[in-house]
Amino acid sequence: MPQLEEVSYDQYKHLVSERALTGETMLLNMGPQHPSTHGVLRLLLELDGETIVNAIPDIGYLHTGIEKNMEAKTYLKAEVMTDRLDYMNTTGNNLAYCMAVEKLVDLDVPERAQVIRVIITELQRIASHLVFMGAFGLDLAAMSMFLYCFREREYIMDILELCSGQRMMTTYFRPGGVWRDVPVEFDAAVREFIRIFPRRVDEYEALLTKNPILLDRLVSIGILDPKTALSHGVTGPTLRASGVNWDLRKARPYIGYEQYNFNVPVRTEGDTFARYIVHIEEFRESLKIVEQGLEKLKKMPNQPVQSDNRKFVVPPRAEIGVSMEALIHHFKLWTEGFPAPKNSIYSAVESPRGELGVYLEGDGGPKPHRVHMRTPSFDNLSAINKMTQGHLVADLVAILASIDIVLGDIDR
Repeated sequence: MPQLEEVSYDQYKHLVSERALTGETMLLNMGPQHPSTHGVLRLLLELDGETIVNAIPDIGYLHTGIEKNMEAKTYLKAEVMTDRLDYMNTTGNNLAYCMAVEKLVDLDVPERAQVIRVIITELQRIASHLVFMGAFGLDLAAMSMFLYCFREREYIMDILELCSGQRMMTTYFRPGGVWRDVPVEFDAAVREFIRIFPRRVDEYEALLTKNPILLDRLVSIGILDPKTALSHGVTGPTLRASGVNWDLRKARPYIGYEQYNFNVPVRTEGDTFARYIVHIEEFRESLKIVEQGLEKLKKMPNQPVQSDNRKFVVPPRAEIGVSMEALIHHFKLWTEGFPAPKNSIYSAVESPRGELGVYLEGDGGPKPHRVHMRTPSFDNLSAINKMTQGHLVADLVAILASIDIVLGDIDR
């Protein structure tokens, strides 16, 4: 058993019970290097035997200073930092930042670019949920799930590479649109994924949803009631599994989501099993959106995918190739940036984990005066103590996996 000073009791004495001081309960570190913490997360556990009295998250081991780094770059150059936040939702991070810049400088986005953004964002949501489902299965000793989910994720990684040249850190969305139009192979690649994926989701459910061992470990475990969830600022599937129907794509539509027909999966149980089911159902709803987006894309061929506002948007290669003036303007935009007005805005999107918001403050110069991210994993993790009290250490592994945190989304 570790000594109290080894786990910094004085630092946490206002969070753990008085029983820990006398040794009646035990303080134990879980992480920051642990196979079931989904990143470099330290949990300080106060245990009464194997029963959890308190579970206190200690974050900061992955701190990168991304927000301050972004403030040292122009608005265009700062975007590459957003890919490194929630690295399971890179295009979603790009979208949140681009929407904030567009709102700050009042920049238009062509309709075709909006549809492309919807398709790519929903594919990224599916890819993120696949990592969740695979890691969730692995934490519950269902190793096959991990292999199956990463098999399907490869299809999406190939599609992202097709569009941007990169599998993960794409920086494909840009203020005013997207980097370039999707290639001719895009439609066939996405439709092939749509064709095979529904059967694969059925296979996941056949393996897990009615598995008696899984049900014993998930049902009525880690219950998060709606009041507690809202008081902690919990969003995303974790909130919707507690019975709160809140999804920014429906509540505050952006990039044209109001034009798509889809449902928001909601459960009322609030337990670990409900959070798993919400993720499963979101697979199918995202597929609906992607399929509708492809149909919309077919009806708008040869339309622009970038704003023609040259004050903020780099000219396309076609313009640069024929005009020295365009080449010079391209060079200045990338090196010197563009001035943004003295103003502050907040823009938010529904990431795979919940509300991802970007606060931007301009001071009239080419660099943001202040950048701040409202990341869902941070708030979702804050409820872990309430969700785990009274459960066993083995239950903690399943509960932590079910809230689907990403440490890059938390530390920043």
